[in-house]
Amino acid sequence: MGPFKLHYNFRDLFLAPRLGLSGKKIWVFILGNLIGFVSYWIFSYLSLVIAGFNLTDSIRDYGLYPCLFGHEAQWPSWLVYYCGIIIWIFMIMLSSTAVSRITLKQLKGNDFFSGNDGWAYAYKHWNAVVLSPLTILLIIAFFIIFAGVFALMSSIPYLGEIIFAIPYLLYFFGSVFTIYTFFVLFVSLLFSPSIVGVYEEDTIGTVFNSYSITIGQGWRVIVYHLLLMPLILLSLEIMYWFWMNSIGFINYVFGFDWLMGEKLSNITTHASSIIFTPWIVDLISCLRTTITDSVGLVYVLPKFFPYEFQSQSIDLSMMETISSVILSISYFLIGLSIVSYGLSIFSVGQTIMFIIFKKKSDDDDLLIRLDEDEIEDEIEDEIEDEIEELDNQKNVSGDDNEQKDK
Repeated sequence: MGPFKLHYNFRDLFLAPRLGLSGKKIWVFILGNLIGFVSYWIFSYLSLVIAGFNLTDSIRDYGLYPCLFGHEAQWPSWLVYYCGIIIWIFMIMLSSTAVSRITLKQLKGNDFFSGNDGWAYAYKHWNAVVLSPLTILLIIAFFIIFAGVFALMSSIPYLGEIIFAIPYLLYFFGSVFTIYTFFVLFVSLLFSPSIVGVYEEDTIGTVFNSYSITIGQGWRVIVYHLLLMPLILLSLEIMYWFWMNSIGFINYVFGFDWLMGEKLSNITTHASSIIFTPWIVDLISCLRTTITDSVGLVYVLPKFFPYEFQSQSIDLSMMETISSVILSISYFLIGLSIVSYGLSIFSVGQTIMFIIFKKKSDDDDLLIRLDEDEIEDEIEDEIEDEIEELDNQKNVSGDDNEQKDK
């Protein structure tokens, strides 16, 4: 497939669901989410143990989805718990960087750039992805500390009022910049993976581009996301429909009495109870209802092979228990693939947005701009051509010498 021809406006965002529906992109996010989830799971239970809770009781109560919220705990427990959350967010950002790189290559017409290549690029540039938001946080912290120092000086008797009044305009513009930087921090969290994955920026360059996008493309950031989010929700709904009907079709075929019959019902029910706990099912249902009601959308998709995950506990034989645990892994990956598809669309959308922004602001077409891989390939080709030319010259001179000797 050749390079894509973009319009460099909102119409290009409609490519996101199609480009996001890619096995290697979804797999990149599945791997990133798996690493992040396992880290969160370990750190969450560790935080509960530090808070004084029994590990066995906690696992029985929370299962796959531990949470420290709703409990009283000291700061070491909260520190460990938030470390798990940060690691998960970090893995999602790394996955988004890899997918942005894959998307750039795909838009350029290179469909052979693999998921492993994307991960290799993300690991190579991970510091810019992580340190850019942290740098912006440090900028915010600096201004807050700076304001705190002047506030402390303003508490001095007699002189404090003067210290507050005279440089008030300095406080005002510093406050404006600090509030503006909060918006930049949000933009940085959204676009840092795309900036690094597409434009190959370091930490300083990523921070600069985050400020540039916020001040120069702010309205496009809002409008484009208002367009992208319904596309993500619609795509997830379609994938969810296909996935659930596919599971229902499997159960329909295997569930005949002269095949697996009641055994299938026991295995699938127990597997569902492990992965899709009642509060997870209620949360998903509540989110779907809230979103559809907020936009005034009412729809009913036909269910050819309906299937609903159940969470009641039942008595199983040993083999049924083992089989249900194995099946629960498949259910977990199926659910995670739906989430990963949504993240894939979002990452592709961010990549397309950044390409549009650079074209609008700097007239820089990133699809024809040579990236570092292409530059390395050109250098290697030039070196090979020079070596081949030298070899040819040696061969010609050798032939001339032989003729002279004759």
